[in-house]
Amino acid sequence: MNQKIMSIDEKDLSISHIKDALQGITKQHKKVSKIETPRGFVKKKLGFDYVELSYMKSIANEQFPGWSWTIIKSEALGSEAYVVHGRLKWFDNGVWREGDMVAAHRIQKKRGTNEFVDVGNDLKSANTDTMKKAFNVYMDIAADVYRSEDPTLDDNQIDKIMDLADKAGMVGEISEKITEMSINSGNYKATIAKLKRLTK
Repeated sequence: MNQKIMSIDEKDLSISHIKDALQGITKQHKKVSKIETPRGFVKKKLGFDYVELSYMKSIANEQFPGWSWTIIKSEALGSEAYVVHGRLKWFDNGVWREGDMVAAHRIQKKRGTNEFVDVGNDLKSANTDTMKKAFNVYMDIAADVYRSEDPTLDDNQIDKIMDLADKAGMVGEISEKITEMSINSGNYKATIAKLKRLTK
């Protein structure tokens, strides 16, 4: 799973602009994560809830218009499963972002035989599973169903990190790490501690 910032104009690399952009991203993702998924779009399979792709696409269209999906690689794992590596690209509060995702789907066989049921449908399902995982992880769509924890930093956390990054002369590097989510709510305290050591 890989995600990176696409581009920030050099003229826009002021600390206040970066903080505003990052805080805009935070607000947008928290808003999306609080959207309650209509029960009609929530299905059950093997005891687990899942969401229809059509619903996730409609939220992506409303909240992140201009997104795109590209299959980077797809391959069979023998005759048991099919794997898709896809890339989601979206415009997020003035910043083009992209994130990679991988998922597999088991190839269905007729009971008691090695005869395939519908390989075309299995390939389609592998791509659908990968897309849905990307929509959930990177855009926070259907967070209520998948119970995903929001790794996005809040405004106060961004302010503290960016103030220390400014003192350490690392504004560009740190803002990119926040945007690509390698700095997130899970490692916030460790990031603060490291930046404090660098500014002493």
